Amino acid sequence: MLGRMVGKRRYDEGCAVAHALDLVGERWALLIVRELLLGPKRFTDLRVGMPGASADILAQRLRELTDAGVVRRKKLPPPAASEVYELTEWGNDLEPIVTHLGRWGSRSASLNPEADSSVDSIVLSLRALFDAKVAQRFSATIGLRLSGNDFTIGIDSGELQLARAEADHPDATLDTDRSTLAALLYGGRPVDDAVAAGDLTITGKTDVIKRFLRLFPLPDPVGAH
Repeated sequence: MLGRMVGKRRYDEGCAVAHALDLVGERWALLIVRELLLGPKRFTDLRVGMPGASADILAQRLRELTDAGVVRRKKLPPPAASEVYELTEWGNDLEPIVTHLGRWGSRSASLNPEADSSVDSIVLSLRALFDAKVAQRFSATIGLRLSGNDFTIGIDSGELQLARAEADHPDATLDTDRSTLAALLYGGRPVDDAVAAGDLTITGKTDVIKRFLRLFPLPDPVGAH
C-alpha cells in the first residue's frame, strides 16, 4: 500500500496540505491526473502524453495513485477489451486545482507556452485561461481535431465545456497540430497565415474560429507593468 512503500519520501504531517502532497506530490503524479481529466486512457496513451516518464516510473506512479484512491483501472467491454486508467470521483476533484495551478504557472515570465507538451495539456490550458467576460456575448460549438484527437468545445453565456469527443453539428471545426494551435493561441500567429501554409484546416465559419481563439489571453507575467 501507499503508506508502506519503501523509499517513498513522505511528510507524515497532520496538515492536510502536506498529506495531499504525500498523495499526489511525487514527480509525474499530477501530470497523470492532467492526462486523465478529459477521460480514461490506456497505459500506452499515457506514455504518449508524458514521453519524459519512463515506463517503470509511470507504472509506479499509477500504482501509487491507485492505492491512494485517486485513479482506478477499468477493462473496456468487447470489442475493445483493453485496460484503461481513469480518475475516481475523488480524483476528479483535482480538476480545479490543476486548472488553477496552470493559470498560476502561466504568469511566470519564464514560461514558454509554445514549447512541446501533450495534446491534453493544451486543451486543458483553454480551461485555465478562458476569459468569461470576453465570451459573454459569444455562443458556439467548436470541433477540434488536434493531432488526430477529437474534442468538442462548447461556449455559451460565458461558460466553457470541454469533452474528448467528436463534435456533433459544430459551428466550425479546426484541424491542426499541437504546435500550430499553441502559436495561434499564445504566439500571435494569424489564422490566415496558418491556413495558407497548410498547417490549419477550417471547416465552417472562419470568423467563429478567429473569435474563439481570442478568448484565451495569457495573463501579464509576474513583475510586468
